[in-house]
Amino acid sequence: MEYQKNACFSPQSFENNNKTIGNKKSFITFVSKALQFQSITFMKKIISTPNGPAAVGPYSQAIEANGFVFVSGQLPINPAVGKIEAADITGQTDQVLKNVSAILAAAGCTLDDVVKNTVFLSDISNFAAMNEVYKQYFKSDYPARSAFAIRDLPLGALVEIETIAVKS
Repeated sequence: MEYQKNACFSPQSFENNNKTIGNKKSFITFVSKALQFQSITFMKKIISTPNGPAAVGPYSQAIEANGFVFVSGQLPINPAVGKIEAADITGQTDQVLKNVSAILAAAGCTLDDVVKNTVFLSDISNFAAMNEVYKQYFKSDYPARSAFAIRDLPLGALVEIETIAVKS
């Protein structure tokens, strides 16, 4: 059964709104579930690894929260040297996805656990070349994805990718 977020909690309004929630037994179940939800403790864990580039600002490489891993946007920084080495979109995309993989590994995940990627490109004309590298890392059961061209990326990068994964 699906519940509306702003459903009414009084029995009278419930009877008037039974298309929204259902019968009185469903109403009791709904209130019970709402009270259980209020008691859930949300856990947050910082994910950090030397195998991925250090953050270039006040943020974490990734956060694990309630079975999800949120990887901050990764630039094509080689973590061994701390700078961007690749000059073209294919080399930069490859490095970004290596960085994402390393951070996911630190969280106990792989690219197979990814459910959503957001790709930021400094130039949308690089989309096809980025996609050629991307499909080498994601071969089937593709995650959801958005791709945007934006004016500038930090450190003059051509690509940045942020990722959401689910721990299996």
